[in-house]
Amino acid sequence: MRLIRYGSAGNERPAVLLGSERIDASAVTADFNEAFFADHGIDRLRAWLVSSAASAPRIPDHIRWGPPVARPSKIICVGLNYRAHALETGAAIPSEPVLFQKASSAWSGPFDPILIHPGAAKTDWEVELAIVIGTKASHVSESNALNHVAGFAIMNDVSERAWQKELGGQWTKGKSADSFAPFGPILVTPDEAGNPDALDLSLSVNGHTRQDSSTADLIFPVPFLISYISRFMTLLPGDVISTGTPSGVGAGANPPEFLKPGDFVEASVAGLGTQRNPVTLAP
Repeated sequence: MRLIRYGSAGNERPAVLLGSERIDASAVTADFNEAFFADHGIDRLRAWLVSSAASAPRIPDHIRWGPPVARPSKIICVGLNYRAHALETGAAIPSEPVLFQKASSAWSGPFDPILIHPGAAKTDWEVELAIVIGTKASHVSESNALNHVAGFAIMNDVSERAWQKELGGQWTKGKSADSFAPFGPILVTPDEAGNPDALDLSLSVNGHTRQDSSTADLIFPVPFLISYISRFMTLLPGDVISTGTPSGVGAGANPPEFLKPGDFVEASVAGLGTQRNPVTLAP
C-alpha cells in the first residue's frame, strides 16, 4: 500500500494512493499516527480498501500533499552512513552508527518550501531513505528488525552547516529548523517497497544531479540500524529513522555550494516517488 496525507499544514487527513487517484481514508482512522500503527492500522486499512475503496471520496489534485505520516514522537538520524560521504566530509569511517536527533517540528510536506532562516548561510541538502516504525521496538534482534517496520519513504535531511559545525556542541541545532525534514510523498509498505538495502536514490538542484547512489552502499544496513538504535531507546509506532545520505552534498563540493532562495530541489528514491521543494526565505 501507499499511504499519503492531504490538506493544510497541521490539518492533514489520511488517504491512500491507488494508481494516480488519492482516496480519502478517514473512514478508517483520523490520522496515520502512533495510535493507528499500534492498533494494527495497516491491516485494517488493507481490509477497508478491498471492501470500500470504490465508493470512498477522491481528493482533488489541487489540494496540498502533506507528509504521509503524522509528526512522529522522534526523528532519529544516522550520520556518515555512506563511505563516500564520510570521506567527502573529511571524517573517519565510523565503527558504529553515528546517531543524532532532528526536532519533530522540522516535519514538512514533500512539496513544501525549504526555508532559509535568519542567520543561515550554508543550508545544505541530504536525500535519505527513511524508515517508519510500525510496532514498538526495544532490544529487537537484527533478524526480527524488519517485522517492526510500517513502511519506507523519502526524507531530505536539510542541514544548516554553519549552525551544525561552527557553533560547537552537537549537530541537532543545525538539523532542526522549520521545514528541514521534507518527508514523502508516500509511505510504501514493506511488501511493495522492495529490498530497502538495494534502492537507488538521487537528488538534483535546479535540474543538476548532485547525489546519485544506492542504499546498497550503506555502511550499516537497515535491519542493523533498527536493532542497534532499539538498544538505546524504545522506538514507538510512527517514529522515523533516517538512514544517512550519500556523497554529493553541497558542503562536499569544491568550492562548497549551498541553497539560496529561488533554487529548486528534487529528491527521489526508487519506488518511493519524488519530492519537489522550492527554496524560499523564511517569512
